[in-house]
Amino acid sequence: MPVYTAPTKDMIFVLDEVLKISEGNIPGYEDLDRDTLQAILEEAGKLSENVLAPLNRTGDEEGCTLENGVVRTPKGFKEAYDQMREGGWIGLDCDPEYGGQGMPYLMNSAVGEMFVSSNMAFNMYQGLSHGAYNAIHTHGSDEQKATYLPKMVEGSWSGTMNLTEPHCGTDLGLIRTKAEPQDDGSYAITGQKIWISAGEHDLTDNIIHLVLAKIPGGPEGVKGISLFIVPKFLVNEDGSLGERNSLSCGGLEEKMGIHGNATCVMNYDGAKGFLIGEMHKGMRAMFTMMNEARLGVGLQGYAQGVVAYQNALAFAQDRLQGRAVTGVEAPDKPADPIIVHPDVRRNLLHQKSFVEGARAFTFWGASLIDRAHRNGDAAAEGMISLLTPVLKGFLTDKGFETTVLAQQTLGGSGFTKEWGLEQFVRDARITMIYEGTNGIQSLDLVGRKLGQDGGKHVMAFFDLVKNFIKENKGQDEAFDRDFIEPLKKASKDLQTAGMYFMQNGMKNPNNALSGSYDFMHLFGHVCLGLMWARMGLAAKTALAEGASDEAFYKTKIATGRYYMARQLPATATHLARIESGAETVMELDAANF
Repeated sequence: MPVYTAPTKDMIFVLDEVLKISEGNIPGYEDLDRDTLQAILEEAGKLSENVLAPLNRTGDEEGCTLENGVVRTPKGFKEAYDQMREGGWIGLDCDPEYGGQGMPYLMNSAVGEMFVSSNMAFNMYQGLSHGAYNAIHTHGSDEQKATYLPKMVEGSWSGTMNLTEPHCGTDLGLIRTKAEPQDDGSYAITGQKIWISAGEHDLTDNIIHLVLAKIPGGPEGVKGISLFIVPKFLVNEDGSLGERNSLSCGGLEEKMGIHGNATCVMNYDGAKGFLIGEMHKGMRAMFTMMNEARLGVGLQGYAQGVVAYQNALAFAQDRLQGRAVTGVEAPDKPADPIIVHPDVRRNLLHQKSFVEGARAFTFWGASLIDRAHRNGDAAAEGMISLLTPVLKGFLTDKGFETTVLAQQTLGGSGFTKEWGLEQFVRDARITMIYEGTNGIQSLDLVGRKLGQDGGKHVMAFFDLVKNFIKENKGQDEAFDRDFIEPLKKASKDLQTAGMYFMQNGMKNPNNALSGSYDFMHLFGHVCLGLMWARMGLAAKTALAEGASDEAFYKTKIATGRYYMARQLPATATHLARIESGAETVMELDAANF
């Protein structure tokens, strides 16, 4: 049976010693001193370890069931959800005006990692609600906010996002769901949506669906899309639940993973809906929450890697097989634990260095969202907009890879259900697909984000890296060798790739698009290289100041050295692929594949 231990100490290291959040000027951060962080994360850790994690395997095996239009979640999910709701975790970073605790989004991300690692399928129910809450909070009328948000923040109502239809996914301009205006100012919503996570379930009293649809007579394509609130149960003027709306779950998808989450086909048969935001401006409302949603999926990717690594490590420390080539390590045992073998250690360090770097990258990204929203900082908004496809695409690709490496550590045991690693692999796989496939993320990065606002945001990123190198170079020979020089080289690879796109992309757009996926990974490695350099500096500083836990900080430095030496050099390979251009990608006729 797999286990999970909340990595509270590692999280506090990033939040307090690397990002130094309590010293920042973001409203709400001043209250997040080390003791407060410890208290919040320890409580979230207890819930994750003791309540959510034990339900992960049983939820996977039992799945959800649909009977007479009613979806039942796995045994224990309702009780766990009630504990989550009663603890105030669902409204952690929500507006206090509607009952939320008003904490920064960064804290939602930190505790969210624990909830995802312990039970990803379960956490999706509240995750979808958070997205719907954001859309209503940003674009809803005062009446809509007062009607829906208190119950959603409380957790007694949940929410969904309804985008995809059977004939279209990314190209939402093709949607057919119709919204017919009614005399009372509402709209009759008719159509079918698929792959709707948490579309129907038994955890809450009401489900508030946000549905993209077209009002007849509007512009063609995405310019004619509007967004509607379509509740499962209509809400009376006094806030009580009224009649059941004309919508239903038409089926549950049989999926590779996340079995504990109900992925629904939703049918709308003239359901009463209410326009949110402006008519024909639904995509604007939908994209309001896209940075947070995609960062959240990136978090899911590496969070599955976290729990997979923990179980791989435990196995490697316990499993006896063979002897160390340099001499017996466990003379009192018939064989040495497999962690003594260099290739097993390489495998584990690959996992460890990724998940710890990914955590720092994600937390930094979440802090940029807070800075943009709470300070109105346009530069932070531009930076997180640039980094969002990297966070989503790179972290989910590498997060899935990490679960596979963890599975590999167990050998044949990893291929069996008994040890649980195969579930982490299956659950992680969806993160590379939903919220925009990773191919789409790379196209967004190269096709839109690089040139956004005249390219000033990517230039700001280059300046950020250059300034870090300039400020910290020369103070320590070992730090220069192990962190500064590898980061400098990788950053140059990224700049060279960007220059290649500028020089060749206009002449032949395929040169840019065929290299976009490699560019996303090149960018991701540079971001994790920057994070490891910052973590290495923080650990070095702590040791110089006489930190009591020497082993912890020395471990950080050693793990960072591994990433800089063994993973960061992948930037050169990605650059070589980018510079090879589009010819080899495009020369084969479609008929000859």
